Formats: sequence, C-alpha cells, structure tokens
Amino acid sequence: MDKGERGFAETSIQNSTLGGTRLEISNGFKKVIQKLENLILQKGLALFLVALLLGRALILSQLTPFILPFFAVVYLMRKDKAPIVLLGLLVGSFTLGIGNTIYTFGLCFIYLISLKLFSLITQPSVKLLPYGVLLISLFVKCGWLFLQNGQTISQFDALMAGVEASLSFVLVFIFMQSIPFLTSKRRKKSLKTEEVVSLIILLASIMTGTIGWTVYDLSVEHILSRYLVILFAFTAGATVGSTVGVVTGLIFSLASVSSLLQMSLLAFAGLLGGLLKEGKQLGTAFGLMIATLLMGLYGEANSPLLDTIYESTIAIFLLLITPKNWSENIARYIPGTNEYTQDQQRYARKIRDITVKRVEQFSSVFQALSNSFSQTEKANESEKIEQEFDYFLSDVTEKTCQMCYKKAQCWGADNFDTTYDLMKNIMNEMDENTGNIPNSLNQQLERQCNRSQKVKNAIHQGLNVYQANQQLKLQVKESRKLVAEQLLGVSEVMGDFAKEIQREQANHQKQEEVILDALQDFGIEIEEVEIYSLVPGNIDIDITLPGQNILGECEKIIAPLLSDILNETIIVQKEEQGSFELLYATFRSAKTYVVETGVAHAAKGGGFLSGDSYSMIELGPGKFAAAISDGMGNGERAHHESSETLKLLQKILKSGIEEKVAIKSVNSILSLRSTDEIFSTLDLAVIDLQDAETKFLKIGSTPSFIKRGNKILKIEAANLPIGMIQEFDVDVVTEQLKAGDLLIMMSDGIFEGPKNVENYEIWMKRKLREIETDDPQAISDLIMEEVIRTCSGTISDDMTIMALKIKHNTPKWAAIPVRSREMKIS
Repeated sequence: MDKGERGFAETSIQNSTLGGTRLEISNGFKKVIQKLENLILQKGLALFLVALLLGRALILSQLTPFILPFFAVVYLMRKDKAPIVLLGLLVGSFTLGIGNTIYTFGLCFIYLISLKLFSLITQPSVKLLPYGVLLISLFVKCGWLFLQNGQTISQFDALMAGVEASLSFVLVFIFMQSIPFLTSKRRKKSLKTEEVVSLIILLASIMTGTIGWTVYDLSVEHILSRYLVILFAFTAGATVGSTVGVVTGLIFSLASVSSLLQMSLLAFAGLLGGLLKEGKQLGTAFGLMIATLLMGLYGEANSPLLDTIYESTIAIFLLLITPKNWSENIARYIPGTNEYTQDQQRYARKIRDITVKRVEQFSSVFQALSNSFSQTEKANESEKIEQEFDYFLSDVTEKTCQMCYKKAQCWGADNFDTTYDLMKNIMNEMDENTGNIPNSLNQQLERQCNRSQKVKNAIHQGLNVYQANQQLKLQVKESRKLVAEQLLGVSEVMGDFAKEIQREQANHQKQEEVILDALQDFGIEIEEVEIYSLVPGNIDIDITLPGQNILGECEKIIAPLLSDILNETIIVQKEEQGSFELLYATFRSAKTYVVETGVAHAAKGGGFLSGDSYSMIELGPGKFAAAISDGMGNGERAHHESSETLKLLQKILKSGIEEKVAIKSVNSILSLRSTDEIFSTLDLAVIDLQDAETKFLKIGSTPSFIKRGNKILKIEAANLPIGMIQEFDVDVVTEQLKAGDLLIMMSDGIFEGPKNVENYEIWMKRKLREIETDDPQAISDLIMEEVIRTCSGTISDDMTIMALKIKHNTPKWAAIPVRSREMKIS
C-alpha cells in the first residue's frame, strides 16, 4: 500500500470514528433531555416549582388567591401530584411568614375535608368545583381575619375576602385550561384563544412569585416579564405580543401598585417586537430596547433608566440564547403563525396522501379482480371443443357400442377415424327437435352399424344436454367478461378520483399579480386572486372581492377580462357570499359548444302516463348526454321499465364509468332482476362539449338523424333491447358534429307512426329537409304534429321526439382588450 492509499484509509477511519463519536454525543444528549422531561413533567418538578412561586404570590400585598384554585384543580386532574403541589405551596408561603404557611395548610385541609363530606351526599362534579372554591375561600379568609384581628372583622376585611374569593373563582377556569401543559408531554394540535390567554395568565401569575427578588439591584420580575413578552412577540407576532404585555403588566400591577408603569412598557414592547419580528430575534430585541428607552423617560425617580436598560438587555440575552426549536414548537400551537399554518397544511397533506393511498389500493384491487376475470384459458379453444366432443362421444358409445360384437371392428385401428368422423357428422347434422339426419348419413350409418336406430336415439338424447352445456359455458364466459369490464371501469374511476384528490394549488404568483394589476387598473377592488390551474380547457381561478357583486362585476368585467388575458373563454361558475362582506367567485373555462334542446312527448290515446321516458344530463364539466327509452307496451308498466332504465343509466354514467360498460351493467341488472319478459329500448347520445364528437349507443331503438343544412344523415346500429338477454355486445357509432347541426332522436311511435307510408326513413328525411326553422323545440313540435295528422288526429302509440342543436358557446359579455398594457399571460 502506497502513502496516498495509507493516508486515505487513515482519514476514512478518523472520519468514521468522529462520526461515531458525534452520534454517541447526540444520543447521550437526547437521553439527558428525555430524563429531564421525565423529571420535570412526569415526576412533578414543574408543578412543585409553580406551586412554590404561587404560594408566595400576593395581590394587593395581602391577598393569596392562587393557592386554593391551583391545589383544587391539581387534586381534580392529577390527584397523585397533589402532595407535591401542597408541599410547594407550603414552602412558598413559608417565605412570606409562618402565618401564611398556617393559612395555606388550613385552607387546603378544609377543602379536602369539605370535599370528603360533600362526596357522602352526592358525586363531586367539575361544574361545581369553581363554586366550592369560592365558598371555601370566602369563609376561610373571613374566619382567618376574624381570629387574626381579635375576633372582629371590618367591612374592608370582608370586602378583601370577597375579592380574593372572586379571583379564586376565576382562576379555577384558568388553571383547568393551563395545568395540562405542566403535566403531560402530549399536546393538542392547536390551542384556542382562551387557552392561549389562560397560559399567559398562568405564566404571569407564576412570575408574581418573583416580586421582590433582585440581583445587583436588578429586578428579576422585570427581566422575566420582558423576556416572556418578547418571546411571544417573536413567536406569534404583534397581536399576541401586545396581549401578553397587557395581561402580564395588569397582573403585576395588581400584585404591586409600583409595577403599574410596567404594563405600558410591556404592552409597547410586545407591539414593537411583534411588528419587527421579520428581523428575527435582533428585530424583536430592537423593539424592546426602543420601548425601554421611550417608556424609561417617564419612569419614577427610584427606578433609574440605566437599571431598566440593563434589565431589558438581560431579557434580550435570554431571548438570543433560547433554542430556535423552542420558539417554533410554541408557534405551532398558536393560530395565525406561519408554523401553525404549515403544521396544519402538513396534517392536511398527510390525510390527503393517506386517502389517496387507500383509494389507489382499492383501485388496484378492482384492477386485479378485473384481470382475474378477464384471463382466458391457456388451452386452445379448438382443443377444448374436441375434448368436450370426446366426452360426449364416449357417453354415446358406452350406451350403444359397449356390448356390440362389432365394437372391435368399428373402433379398431383401421376404422377408428372413419367411425369417429361419421359420429361427429351425425351430431353436427342432426335436427335438435326431430332427431332426423340427412339420407346420405343415414345410409352410411346403416351400412356400417347394425344398431343404427339406437345410435341415433342416443346421440339425439345427449345432444340436447351437450348443447345446453355449451350455451351455459358461453354465458359464463360472457358474464365473466362483463364483470371484468365493470370492475375495470370502477378501477379507472377510482384512479381518476385519486388523481383529483392530489390536485394542489400550483405556484402561479406572477400570473396572479398580472390578473390582480389588470383588475385594479379597471377600478375593481380585489382582495385576493388564487390560481389553481392554467391548463387550457381546464382553467380554475378563485377571486375574493369585497361587497356583494350587486352590479354584476364578475360576469360583466372580470370574466371578459380574464378571457382576454388567458386567450380562452372564461365564465363565472359559482358565486358565494361569505362572512365579513366578502364575495368568493370561481372562474372556469367555458365549454366550446353548448346544446340547445327541444322535446315533444305524448302518451298513447292522449293519456297521462307514457311508456316512453327521456332524460338530458350533464356528465361532468365537459359532456352532455341525451337519452330516450321505450318500455315494452304501453301504460304504467312500460313507463316504470323505461324510467328505471334511464335512472340506472344516469347514476352509472355520472359515476364516470365508460358508456358501453354502463349500458351492459344496466342490461345485466334488468335481465337478472325479474323472470318476466320485460324489455326496453335505449337511444343514447353522448356529446363532448369541447370538440362536439358524439357517441351513439342504440339498443333496439329507431334511427336518429343529423340535419346539416339540406343534408340529412342517418345514425343506426343493430342491438337487441335491454333486458332481453344477459350478454350482448354494444355497437358504438361515433360521429363528428359541427356548430349548427341538429340532432333528432325519436322513439318508434314517431318513426313508425305515420300511416300509409311505405318507407319511413325517406318520409322522415323529407319532412326534416322541408322544415325551415332551426329551433329545436319548434322542430320537435312540427314533426309530432305531422305524425299525428297522418293518423287522422289520433295518437296510436307513445311518442317522444328530442331535437338538439349544437352551437358555439359565445359569452354574454365581450372581452376587454388589454394587449396594449402588455398583461398577457404566456
């Protein structure tokens, strides 16, 4: 090994050793943090420290409203930590004097005795806890003052006791909201506003326990309160920062009137620090220092400006050394922060991804099921037929040739092929009903076999069973094919649904600014523009406007302007009035074509219930379907069958399943639903509104016609009616329509209705060519009127005719040109 290789190996060993050392240090640090968290939260150290500070916290220099609420709530929520809290309260009150210690112990002891006695009467309830704390605090305080003042109590003492009891009542609710932060690692996804305020009050109340603590003439309470304010200002912004400043300053002023000026300083520091949070920690620190200098000029004589600056400097130092992940974790739970928004978006994406994964799994399951049903046998089809014939022939020979003395002669090696072919020809040529065979085969059979009649009878008996088996196998094969197509259709629909779920708002900031500038140049006030898609033909834009769109700005100005900018016709799809006087408008790509319809409908004999049914439905954003179904016969039963056919078809088509599979599914349902001979025809046309390509699926229906100027085109297909057989192939006829075309669909009552007409097709084409109007409703009415006239004014059958006109989609309002402004979106 040369020197270079040796050096490289040594370097690799050193790097791996260093990496291992760093990993060990990181793991060790994590273990220390976990142990500290366990000690502080699980073992109750945090509760002990908080109880110690609350035990020595005073309001108006003589009231201790924090003791009983804190102990009562901890006893209710974490009964196992109540002794630690009681010890902390006693230690904290001992720093104020032995009298306060006795009062604290007696207050908690009386609460426990009262709770025990109350539990003998009824079950203690959380709702009754604040009222119990109020009464116990009032009576114990009054009794303590009565004994302390020589068995007398003044009105002022009674008023102070009432104030302390009222504060205790309120503090119960605050501690119930905030104590979980001191006892559990688990956190909620977000905090409500009242929970944030409760946490701030708890922290401020804890810091009142530091009143009077000084380090080199610097107040510990001032340092901690300013640190708390700028920490929340840096984390959550100006609103939360100023709120923390006001709440903390208010509680400090209640504890000590000399701290009243601090409320203004803390509130101003929270406001400035939050406004300057974009400058990171230094920006927030600068806000605190500005507030300190401005408010320090109004300070008292016994509070030098230099000491105030020192206190703010230490608070700034504490902010700078605060780990970044601490502030980020706090921000995640406060609504309105970027971290909170990102966390919510991350959670929403996680739920979306899980949903998409499950949908894709179901799609793959249906795909696999479809594949399993559509797999064909590996064996050759002809070989299977030969094999089945061999089984059939062996059964016949067992009944006829087994005991025959000429068996060896007929089925020997020399004559086997001749006999086999003869039996096969007999089976193929035999009549199913009579059992007769052609004379040539009959003569050949009689020459070769002395039991010819018995052989013919055996073949005739087995032939029915053989053919029934063949028909059954064919039906099973077709059923498997239909099920495979249905499962594949469901799989495709679910796959498309998964892709739709994954659709996210793309980054179109530049295009949003272009649209926003163009709208504002026209004097339209816009709150927000959000672009979800700029794909041609599938544009999706949401715009938020102030007001109520009374003058129709969305339809008259915004949609035409977007059409010119995007070089595509845009329409208002939806308008929704929101809160705070805001209007939410959705703009989508307009269809290239629209369909204008007209229908004429009549029941046999002028009755109210027709056996014909028709439907016109929108299939998603880009397809239009028109259908006519004619039930067998007339009256209620025919009407029920035709309407049921269209209802099933409509629901299946709306799910997104392909048209052929949908029709086969409807046919399967109707044919299996009843043993009665109930049939219905179906005439379906599905028009693509983007390119006007039309698919015609005609199931036992009459022809349709397309009128293009003076030219009449006939559309027809040969398919049996729905419900007649379970398996059938659907022939799809595709035709490209154009703007101005008229599509005329009709039932047999119209097409075959005219009397004394030899050729219905020629008659219908001539009548359509003679009609001068292009109004679909007028065409439908005129054709039906003409048919009824040929029948001497009688309606001899159920009649339905539907006319559809294909038109270019022209917006109501013209686009506003902005090309000169160079605002086109590329």
